[in-house]
Amino acid sequence: MPNKPKVIVVLPAYQAEKTLKQTVSEIPTDIVDEIILVDDASNDQTVRIGRSLNLIVEQHDLNKGYGGNQKTCYTLALQRGADIVVMLHPDYQYDPRLIPHFVDFLQNDYFDVMLGTRIRTRKEALAGGMPPYKYFANRFLTLLENIVTGQNLSEWHTGMRAYTRKVLETIDFKNNSDDFVFDSQVLFQIVEHGFRLGEIPVPVRYFPEASSINFARSLRYGIGTVWTALQYLFRRVLGRKPRAVFQQPGHVSLSMPEQERSRNSR
Repeated sequence: MPNKPKVIVVLPAYQAEKTLKQTVSEIPTDIVDEIILVDDASNDQTVRIGRSLNLIVEQHDLNKGYGGNQKTCYTLALQRGADIVVMLHPDYQYDPRLIPHFVDFLQNDYFDVMLGTRIRTRKEALAGGMPPYKYFANRFLTLLENIVTGQNLSEWHTGMRAYTRKVLETIDFKNNSDDFVFDSQVLFQIVEHGFRLGEIPVPVRYFPEASSINFARSLRYGIGTVWTALQYLFRRVLGRKPRAVFQQPGHVSLSMPEQERSRNSR
C-alpha cells in the first residue's frame, strides 16, 4: 500500500438532510482525499446539501435499497482510485473523527478490514439509546456468526467500516442482496477469503434524527443474517471455495427494479 494511500469516504444516504452537514464537518480532511455521497432517491434536500458541501454526488433515479446503495458507493470509490474505502452512515450515528485510526491500522497492514464496534458494555449501549431488542438481537446474531466463522468480533452489525482496495476487488459484492443483509454477506465473504478483521470501539448514538429501521425490517434482517450464516456453514462443510473477483468491478447499473425505501442504520 502507498505511504500515503488515497482514502475515500463513501456515504450511503437516504433522507439524510438533517444530519449530513454535521457528519461531513467532522470528517478529517487531512486524512480523507475524497467524499462520495450516493443518494438513494431521497425526497428531501440530501442531494442539494451534498453538492453545497462540494461532495462527489451520485443520485439514484429509483430507490435501490441499502445494499444497492453500497454497491454504487464501492464501485465509484474503486473507479476513482481508492486505496482505502471508509463506509460511514451520514446520519451522525458514528463518529467521523475516528477515521484516522481505521486508516492507520489498514495502512500499516495490521488488518485488511476495520469495523467500528458499538458494543463494549450493555449499560453503555443502552444508555446511548440502542433499543433493548436491537441490543439483544445484535448480541445473539454476533455470537452465532462468531461460532460459525471462528471469529471473535464484538459486533458484526456496524455501519462504520473501512476496507482495503484488495478486499473490495476480491469479494463478489455486486452479487449480494440490495437489502440490509448486504452487510452480513460482505463480512462472510471477507472471512471466506481469509482477510483479517480488526475493530475499534465507537460511541453509541441513537437519537431522533438518526435513521433506524423498524422492528419488522429488523426481523427480516435478522432472518437474512441467519440464512447467510447457514449458507456459509454449508459451503465450508461441502468444501466449496468462495467466489472471487480479481479485477475492478464495472459500473453498477442504475436501472434495477425499485426496492422498498428504507433508512440506513440498524
